[in-house]
Amino acid sequence: MMKKISILLLALTISALGFSQDEDTQRSVIQEFTPSILLKKGQWDIKWFNNLYTETRATFNGNEGDIPRNTFLTSTVDIFTGISDSRRVNVGLLLEFRSNVIGGRDALDVFSFDGEAGTARSGFTSFAPAIKFNPFKNIGNFTIQSAFHIPLVDNETEDGVFLDQSGFIFQNRFFYDYSFADGKWQLFSELNTEYNFPEENSFADNSLRLIPGVFLSYFPSSKFTVLGLVQHLQLISFQTDGFEQDATILGGGAKYQLTDELNIEFLYSNFVRGNDTGLGQTFNIGLRALF
Repeated sequence: MMKKISILLLALTISALGFSQDEDTQRSVIQEFTPSILLKKGQWDIKWFNNLYTETRATFNGNEGDIPRNTFLTSTVDIFTGISDSRRVNVGLLLEFRSNVIGGRDALDVFSFDGEAGTARSGFTSFAPAIKFNPFKNIGNFTIQSAFHIPLVDNETEDGVFLDQSGFIFQNRFFYDYSFADGKWQLFSELNTEYNFPEENSFADNSLRLIPGVFLSYFPSSKFTVLGLVQHLQLISFQTDGFEQDATILGGGAKYQLTDELNIEFLYSNFVRGNDTGLGQTFNIGLRALF
């Protein structure tokens, strides 16, 4: 089943590459509007992103081994608009939906939304008002996105099935990108920090999650890019006996500019190592409209 997904993503990427042979000298949205760049006043940016994570191995308490397949689908909608003439402040809203299946069920069962007791849960899990701003006027490609995530989940785990965190989260994401002179290469970096507020029944009770990442993109044309990525995940608990974990993630993907307003992206990543975490893969697809 996972081989079929991999083949499908490869076919879509090759198809997009074929379109990319038509060179376009103008800078496209995927070149110009990286996550580091803010919107003009009155502009809108809407992104629908879907992350399917599936695992059949895990490492806990120093032991690594096979486990029955668990799969977690996270679907987010991020909406931002520009509100300042100086193009230094954007405001937005983040929405999150999740569907999880465990106990050896097929990965694509996350799309069944059947809520089968003991193996599946799904629902809207959080929303977050957000602000994105440029703190330094002379560094236009450095921005900070702050969001306060409000949970819609009462119980993280029901009948043995985890859905999402039940505590409040204060998230800050730091973005910076650099475009090389030839216009073919672009380096993007991100530091995602999430403070999980004290919540007695949450596995992340009073903790800090750090996720630094680096993405290197190559543009065969202005409308198409391929990229590689490396990320690290670190969960640090401020509790005496709190839960902690870490993981290293490698991956790659592609983006294609479908129209002047709409682009599509595909990403794949693999948890290559970790402590007290699953060792799975992610398959991602996103659509972004900017107008």
